[in-house]
Amino acid sequence: MQCASPKGLHRMAYLEWGDPRNRDVLVCVHGLTRSARDFDVVARSLSDHYRVVCPDIAGRGDSDRLADPMLYIVPQYAADMVTLIARLDVESVDWLGTSLGGLIGMALAALPGSPVRKLVLNDAGPVVSHASLERIGAYVGLTPTFPTFDEAVKYVRAISAPFGPHSDEQWRFLASNWVRQDKDGMWRPHYDPRIAEPFKANMPAGDMELWSHYDAIRCPTLVVRGAQSDLLAKKTVEEMSRRGPKAKVVEIAGVGHAPTLLHADQVKVVRDFLLDGST
Repeated sequence: MQCASPKGLHRMAYLEWGDPRNRDVLVCVHGLTRSARDFDVVARSLSDHYRVVCPDIAGRGDSDRLADPMLYIVPQYAADMVTLIARLDVESVDWLGTSLGGLIGMALAALPGSPVRKLVLNDAGPVVSHASLERIGAYVGLTPTFPTFDEAVKYVRAISAPFGPHSDEQWRFLASNWVRQDKDGMWRPHYDPRIAEPFKANMPAGDMELWSHYDAIRCPTLVVRGAQSDLLAKKTVEEMSRRGPKAKVVEIAGVGHAPTLLHADQVKVVRDFLLDGST
């Protein structure tokens, strides 16, 4: 599909699961350097109830790179998602967002007349710790090359250790969503490294706070937090349960930032919340 930015048009790719005639739509949006395929397991689990739509955010996966890297910011991503929802021709959607995908969902859910009916924030919230921003800033935008896919898997296991325990097959899946093999046979990250430019230019001196957005949300909200997350503090989710939409909070033991939603128990948490009260 085609989207607009102040610097021109760009295409955004998305994957669909389930019946395309289904009016119950779940939009799943990935994290900063990831891609739509991260939600394969969730989508399979929920495609019996939803038309599941998983976009590649601009500059990632199969979506176009933006002409101006300083447009790799939440307002542009949110505008692209509004265009996507219009393309789907539905009045409302449920939303599952991991990390950056959760911040985009918060921005949309906070708007007057928001199309977001239910919101799942996967290790995302209105306070992003400075320590986590520095950690992410240390690797985002780097363009390592790997002579073999196995070397890429080893690298992903190292930088993504906070994802928690996974099988060898799951680590290979996570790596396959992050790298592509070029014509020269080398494996490289499959995103525009220029996404690091606005990330680093807008780095706050302390924590990033977005309480005004969160407090404006009115739809039922679930927060899934990795119990060892360095991005979403326990005190933040405790506050999220008391103000704004008064989110339901579930912590995933043994996981940092962020739960991958590849494990059955994690998928069940999301499914139970989204289908609660459904017909």
